[in-house]
Amino acid sequence: MVVRALFALLFALAFAPAPSAAEEVVLGLSKDRVAITARFDGSDILIFGAVKREAALQEDPLRVVVTIAGPSEPVVVRRKDRKLGIWVNAAAVEVDAAPSFYAVATSAPWADSLSEVEDLRHKVSIPRAIRSVGAPAEAGNSQDFTDALIRIRQANGLYQVAENAVDFREQTLFSTSVRMPSNLTEGSYVTRIFLTRGGTVVSEYETTIEVDKVGLERLLFTMSRQQPLAYGLMSIAIAVLAGWSASTAFRLMRQG
Repeated sequence: MVVRALFALLFALAFAPAPSAAEEVVLGLSKDRVAITARFDGSDILIFGAVKREAALQEDPLRVVVTIAGPSEPVVVRRKDRKLGIWVNAAAVEVDAAPSFYAVATSAPWADSLSEVEDLRHKVSIPRAIRSVGAPAEAGNSQDFTDALIRIRQANGLYQVAENAVDFREQTLFSTSVRMPSNLTEGSYVTRIFLTRGGTVVSEYETTIEVDKVGLERLLFTMSRQQPLAYGLMSIAIAVLAGWSASTAFRLMRQG
């Protein structure tokens, strides 16, 4: 019922007079904050919105492209080679900046949604969202390392591409759901919505989703960063206590 009411509100806004662009995005999120707890196993984010327009529908249809990007960070990608029967680390390339999480969802096939020029300009696709300047000569083609990073993170659910996953009704209302896995990095997740026509971006909207550790997870994380000595001593004490408890329980079981 809540989602229906939100869609009704967005539908009304879509046909309200607009003083600026002929077509622009009105966006909503099911949640704008994700809390990571000890039992966190992932979260589904519902992204919904509407197209607010001044003029009548054009013959050439609109497309919707949605992206969610986690904090970017440098990543070292290593290649293993077999030498003397043993697999060892060989060449390595440092990718300058790669999103810790990246999801792309479209309302139509990718080729119909965004041109190569617009992808290069807005950095929408996964390869465009990753910044890698180059590789040392001994490493060979740096693109191979970037492709390997993408494959690994796709296998872990951290990079996602979902074509035709955005439900776009009557060229006005749209919605999609993005699965955010349990192994998320803390920080601001930039959410972008693009309206495109003929592969060209006609409107763009941006907002953020905050991902934070809470409760015991937050306490341990903060202590490990701000009080590493106390964190280390506490970890040792817990390990000793757990070992002593297990030993005592085992001895009592044998005596019984």
